[in-house]
Parts: sequence; C-alpha cells; structure tokens
Amino acid sequence: MTHPASVTNSATVPAPVADVTPRVREHALSLPSDELPAYLYDLAALREHAAAVRSALPGSVELYYAVKANPEPEILTALSPYVDGFEVSSGGELAHTGRVVPDRPLAFGGPGKTPAETAAALAAGVARFHVESVHDLRMLADLAARVVPDSRVEVLLRFNLPLADGSLRTSALSMGGRPTPFGMDPSEADDVMRFLTDGSCPRLEPRGVHAHLASGLGAEAQLAVAESVLTWSVRLFERHRVRLHEVNVGGGMTVDYAEPAARFDWAGYGAGLARLAAAHPGPRLRIEPGRALTAYCGWYATEVLDVKRSHGEEFAVVRGGTHHLRTPATKSHDQPCAVLPVAAWPHPWPRPTARGELVTLAGQLCTPKDVLARGVTASGLRAGDRVLFGLAGAYAWNISHHDFLMHPRPGFHFLGR
Repeated sequence: MTHPASVTNSATVPAPVADVTPRVREHALSLPSDELPAYLYDLAALREHAAAVRSALPGSVELYYAVKANPEPEILTALSPYVDGFEVSSGGELAHTGRVVPDRPLAFGGPGKTPAETAAALAAGVARFHVESVHDLRMLADLAARVVPDSRVEVLLRFNLPLADGSLRTSALSMGGRPTPFGMDPSEADDVMRFLTDGSCPRLEPRGVHAHLASGLGAEAQLAVAESVLTWSVRLFERHRVRLHEVNVGGGMTVDYAEPAARFDWAGYGAGLARLAAAHPGPRLRIEPGRALTAYCGWYATEVLDVKRSHGEEFAVVRGGTHHLRTPATKSHDQPCAVLPVAAWPHPWPRPTARGELVTLAGQLCTPKDVLARGVTASGLRAGDRVLFGLAGAYAWNISHHDFLMHPRPGFHFLGR
C-alpha cells in the first residue's frame, strides 16, 4: 500500500502557512503540555470579520448563519448581532440554537426531517421551513394543522436546479445541478405549487425558493448561481400568480485552504447582489454562509511529541490528530499551519529533531490516514515545539470522530470576549 505521505507536496509546493493572530500565538505558547491539544477561537477576529461581511451586503439582503458549520455557544453569541437569523438542520440544532440565542429567527432545513423534529420546530415558532420533498411538504401540512392550527407556516421550496452555464464546475462540493438527495426535482415544481395553492394545505404559505447548490465557489460563480436561481424562481411564481416574497440562494462561499490569506470577495459579491435585487425588486434575497464566516477565527493548537525518519521522509507525531480535526482527512488537503518553536526541553533523554526541511505532521491514531499536513517547511522542528493549525473555525471538531482510540478531548478557549 502506498503511504498517504508519499503522495505529497514536493519541495516546490510546501504546505500552506496559517496566519496567526497575536492573542492566539501568545495563548498557544502559554498552555501547559497537558492542556493540549486545544481549540483556540479568536472571538474579536470573528466579530470583526462578521461586521465586514454584513457591511459589504446590501441592506435588502438577509444574512443567516448556517449553524452546522460551528455550533459552539460562544460562536453563535458572537455572531448574533451581525446576522438576521440562524439556519438549523436538525432537532438537536434547533433546540441548541434556541437555548443559546433565544428569540432570534430560525430557518429549519435539511433532508430527512422526522415528524418529532418538525412538530418541535412548529411549536417553537420557527420563522421558515425549507421543504426538501413532497413527503416533507405533506408532513409539514398535516402537522401544522394540528400543532399550530391558528397560524400560517411560511415555507421555502428547495429545488435541485440545473445550471447549464457551468457555474458549478469549480465547486468543491455539489449539492445540486446533478442527482443528489437534496431538494426537489424541478419537474415537480408546478405540481407542488398547485398543491400549495388549491386549498389542500391552508396552514402553509409559499414564500419562495431555496436552492443551496454548491460549496467552494468564488464571488463570480456565486453571483451566476444566484442570478440563475432568482430568474427561475420568478418565473415559477409568476406562472402560478403567487407573490414571490424571498429567494434563498444558500451559502458555500469559498474558503481556500491552500491559500489561507485569500478571502472570498464579499465587496464584489455584495455589489452583484445589489444589482440582482435592483433587476428583480419584488423578492428579498437571503444568503446562508457557514464556513466562510467562522473558519478564520479558529485554530487547533498542539505540540510535537516525536520526530522520526521513515524511508527517506521525516514525520512529526503531534498530540491529537484527525479525530479532533477531521477537515484535512475529509477534504484530502494539507491543513494550513504555523510552527511555534519552544526552547525548553524538560526531559533527560535527547530531544528528537528534524534533519531535513520538509516534515509531515501526523496524529496519534493507528492509521496512516491520520495526517494533518504534508510537506510542512519546518527545518529543525523538535519534539516539544507547538503547532497551530489554522482555518479550524468550521467543520473541524464538530464533524470529527472523537472517540476513536479514546484519546483525551481537546480544550476549548475563547479569546477576545
């Protein structure tokens, strides 16, 4: 079997380097070894970024945060002043978010909703339901009549729309534009609209369309998707003589792990959305970023336990691994990182030290797939040095397989409160 580290960056393509804020660097160096690994979140940096995103968007565009990216209570609280609401995709996220940021608008989406989850969302007064299928719609209609018989429930119809212009070609992950379990097929659109308007479900109000089609798109591609979704939605609602109140074009703004200093062009995206809103003045636009809001505020801090050489390559084994930070294994990339040298070596035996320039950083798991970054430029890296993995503020701890090998869980530190 080929070891994953042998299919790696060469000396001419070093692993990406993370940009570390001063407060994160200082805190990472201050932690005792037995308090590592740890997640460090710079809440001041998060608030600054969220404020910049909000100011780049037209006032007519609603900004919801996709809780699935990172549901930590401190993250949700820090974001709350800058977003119009939160998108949740399970009963667990619904209950959690309702406790942490009470009285904030919630949109409930996701495939495979259960009757219990749907009933709980109705009872909680959820502002919007993203309907994923005809079954989802019929279940919601039945439960709304029983749980909130005196209320109108607003729905956005999620469709898996085809995009013939190639807008999704550069996406890192596609949820639409091809066969997927997400949303309804466009061929069902007219039947669904007739069901909603023929008196079959008087408690449901069709508000608009939801179409989160891809992740990892730049501003230009995102605008092309938004325009296509908006145009399709306007035509659908016009055919059925129903007012189109809003169109949710989803999230998926790119976060570039290979170039961590690069950021999504929020200013250009905001200007483009303003042009779209001016061209279609009726419906309100909504976006639902997750990763692009929180990824930059989080770091996974750890230390080097051992340095060794194997078949001509050097490896550093760090505390923790992909059971804490699953992103590099999931996305098959090298997590951006920064090495923080530590002078002290408290042990009587010799200190393991890298002899070459490039080192692969691996975790403690008994699998060759437990690799966090390959080809890290770390000449002279030693056991006891600290490593900070950046862009760890989204889809990191919360999607990891925590209990494999039963290592201790990391600490969590929220800085700049």
